[in-house]
Amino acid sequence: MILLLQDSGSFAFPDVDWGGLSPLLVMAGVPLVFLTVWSLTSHIAPRRTPSIVAVLGGIGTIVAAAIQWGRVSGDDVPGFSTLSSAYSVDGFSMLLTMLIAAAVTLTALFAHDYLEREDINSAEFFVLLMLSASGGIVMAGANDLIVLFLGLEVLSIAVYVLAASHMRRAESQEAGIKYFVLGAFASAFLLYGIALMYGATGSTNLVHISEWSAKLSREGNTGLLYGGMALLLVGLGFKVAAVPFHSWTPDVYHGAPSPTVSFMASAVKVAGFAGLLRVFNLTLGADALADDWAPMIFVLAVLSLIYGTVVGVVQDNVKRMLAYSSISHAGFILVGVEAASDDGMTAALYYLAAYTFIAIGSFAVISVAAPKGDAAHSLTDYKGLASRKPVLALAFTILLLAQAGVPFTTGFLGKFFVIGASIQSENYLLAIFAMLAAVVGAFLYLRIVLAMYSTGDEADAAVTGTEPIPWTAALTIGITVAFTVFFGIFADLMVDLVGDAVPQLVRETAAG
Repeated sequence: MILLLQDSGSFAFPDVDWGGLSPLLVMAGVPLVFLTVWSLTSHIAPRRTPSIVAVLGGIGTIVAAAIQWGRVSGDDVPGFSTLSSAYSVDGFSMLLTMLIAAAVTLTALFAHDYLEREDINSAEFFVLLMLSASGGIVMAGANDLIVLFLGLEVLSIAVYVLAASHMRRAESQEAGIKYFVLGAFASAFLLYGIALMYGATGSTNLVHISEWSAKLSREGNTGLLYGGMALLLVGLGFKVAAVPFHSWTPDVYHGAPSPTVSFMASAVKVAGFAGLLRVFNLTLGADALADDWAPMIFVLAVLSLIYGTVVGVVQDNVKRMLAYSSISHAGFILVGVEAASDDGMTAALYYLAAYTFIAIGSFAVISVAAPKGDAAHSLTDYKGLASRKPVLALAFTILLLAQAGVPFTTGFLGKFFVIGASIQSENYLLAIFAMLAAVVGAFLYLRIVLAMYSTGDEADAAVTGTEPIPWTAALTIGITVAFTVFFGIFADLMVDLVGDAVPQLVRETAAG
């Protein structure tokens, strides 16, 4: 708990707006309460109970976030901060909170049957899933660099364990170790960046940093500030899997359990970009400062687009192909970040929302396409999938085409908006790179589609299995496909929602 030193020399607790913290309290409180109750009742409770609790916790968080968003949406100042200005409640934080909670809900919905098949402890899995999501929610609302760091660590430590949770696969253990070691290095860079930002501005509060960084830029005293910006970008670039901080991604995506990868590709990426957008576009978004950090984002975006697309095309493992695809998608989102404008931020948020559902649906398909062992993910293994499971193949095709940017999907609009924001900011070279990456990247997804609709033999059928699709996985896939197509056609609803979520820095205020 934060303590405030009053003029009299005594300490007092800061004002806490519990309503504003309600989404975080739901997501963090549910697993802690459940873990206590489950330890006493696990021998009599239904085996699906942990999954049901996680789904209800995610839905409860979405409802709480929607209530808080409605609370601030009509204010002249669209948001407020609490906990001594350490946590912000605005459209931005609530939108990303809902995306993270949606990722928990949909992942938990299909994960139970996968965990049962692979004989993985489901209670531990869902508790870690919700605790990791609570760290992401902290990052979405962080109004202080220390709070951002704490949220990132809560998010990351739980995901390290989730990545290694398949004890019968050596690849899963390798994924957990690689993610942990590289994540520790990234956290160190982030912490050093926070130290330099504190040294430059005298504070870790984003409002104070914004004011002082603009002043330092005018005075030309920016040495420490630039160092802090660079180190912060390294730490956050690791979380969003941007080149050259991407090296963990292919191996972790390949080795980790498919539901874990679903959560990583959606919620973890959302949380990483929440921190990136708050620190750079929001806090350091003054024109003079944006001119200084935008070239760094430009380099990351170009490298991510080129590397993720080109290397992904030559892979022959579907999970690794989607891992490199996620690197490319991070590059597209960085195109919106680099624009350093409200339109660029809106485009980045739209792309995040679209990719969250596409990624969850894609890995839900992958989780049921392979038999026990979760190892049969080569293109050869997917041959003939359309003849054995035509509905599953059709759903996967729609999600893959959305990632390729085919019209009438949210993936097309996401690419259109980020490239449009880049052109509007006169970053024509970056827009050209993005368009070329979209064209070349389509070949990656078409390779998977062609494999599914090519003729498979009996050996292929034995590899991918012919078991019925669990209804929970079918529901998850159906929701993600419906979201992708519906908001790809009726785009105005989602565009208006995301447009209301562009954040503003606010000091601690009394919210009515």
